[in-house]
Amino acid sequence: MNSLNNLSPKMLKYLPWLGAMAIFMQALDATILNTSLPTIAKELGKSPLEIQSIIVAYTLTIALLIPLSGWLSDKYGTKKVFQSAIIIFTLGSTLCAFATTLPFLVISRIVQAIGGSMMVPVVRLAILYAYPKRELLKVINFITIPGLIGPLLGPTIGGILVETLSWHWIFIVNIPFGIIALWMTTFALPDYKHPVFKFDSRGLILFSGGITVLTLVMELISSRVIGIQTVLALSIVSAFLIGLYIYHAKHKQHPLIDLNLFKIRTLRIGIVGNLITRLGIGGMPFLIPLLLQVGYGYTATVAGLIMIPSAASNIIAKSFVVPIVNKFGYRNTLIGNTIILGLIICLFYFLESKSPIYYIIPLMILNGFFSSIQFTAMNTLSLADLEENTSSEGNSLLAVTQQLSLTFGISVAALILGIFRQMETFTKGVEVQAFRYSFLTMGMMTILSTYIFFRLKESDGSSMSGKK
Repeated sequence: MNSLNNLSPKMLKYLPWLGAMAIFMQALDATILNTSLPTIAKELGKSPLEIQSIIVAYTLTIALLIPLSGWLSDKYGTKKVFQSAIIIFTLGSTLCAFATTLPFLVISRIVQAIGGSMMVPVVRLAILYAYPKRELLKVINFITIPGLIGPLLGPTIGGILVETLSWHWIFIVNIPFGIIALWMTTFALPDYKHPVFKFDSRGLILFSGGITVLTLVMELISSRVIGIQTVLALSIVSAFLIGLYIYHAKHKQHPLIDLNLFKIRTLRIGIVGNLITRLGIGGMPFLIPLLLQVGYGYTATVAGLIMIPSAASNIIAKSFVVPIVNKFGYRNTLIGNTIILGLIICLFYFLESKSPIYYIIPLMILNGFFSSIQFTAMNTLSLADLEENTSSEGNSLLAVTQQLSLTFGISVAALILGIFRQMETFTKGVEVQAFRYSFLTMGMMTILSTYIFFRLKESDGSSMSGKK
């Protein structure tokens, strides 16, 4: 394996930029869709409140295949796997651009996700191998800043494209970025390899099956197409498959996801915190554009422009993360920030159908700022105590959790919104009411998730924060 000492200065200089490019591509692809959903739904003859499968299929596929990315990169090398990921992602984007039906679009998104599942985890793994721990917080923070340009531009670009051209163009914009990223791999990406064991195919089947069925349950409930008996039956199937995986993982020497990783204190709390906290936060980028277009009647372009303050404050907050964590430590930062973030989400409850648009802007700014601190702190905490022999699996576990929590966040948001829309109080014409109560529920969920960070010690994460 290469080491920091024999990496060229050029590679050390441009590797973080390649990581930022990969994150940018994923972020742009995710956020450019948010303001486009109502238009896509209309052209495909679907309800804009029931078309989240386009996003969920993508995020779920990424989550399920991420464990494979770590094994592939260790076996075949980070460079080959990353290059393959870029090619597949770009191919999937091209297929999406030619989609004319919802099933074909969902399938194309799955192809896109196969590439996406390897793209960010592999380049982040290369960064973990390339830099010493004392530099990791700075490097990881850096690669997320250019990546946040995606959320800044995505909603607006998406809105403009669907109004001036067609929604197919929101996927075409990925193609040039894919070509640039592929070119950068020739000089910016080291080729790390590690010895590997036989891949845990049975574990992948059990884990993927359990999570897929669980996500399907939430999708079907929010779409109101199944009864309570079917929900219970599918929930039992999901729990059974996940239980089988846990049993399998405990008795297999090299499982898909090594449950022994949860013995690492900071990784365990960071992972659980990511999963639980994002159940409340993760649905915001999905709900807000829908509120603006379906609830308030704004165009896709206007909705995209309103999303800019959130993305801009998200970027600005990145420069505050390191000093905040260094001063207060991970424990105090995450406890305080989670509560603040939950309260901000609750404030969206007070928006009404006649509320001026400038009421939303301050909330968007605050939500973006504190979300940025939350995600960066949780992610770096998870990586704080990983050693070289656990970096690959720990990195994969973090990436899986991030995508699963994003998937669940969107599904839970759609589920909560669907429940409130079914109530007699929320009849047609007062759709905003259902959104208001959804925000209140998600805000309370976020505040309650704070309890997980009370389990942190003051010294946890000190290898990155420097606070003892």
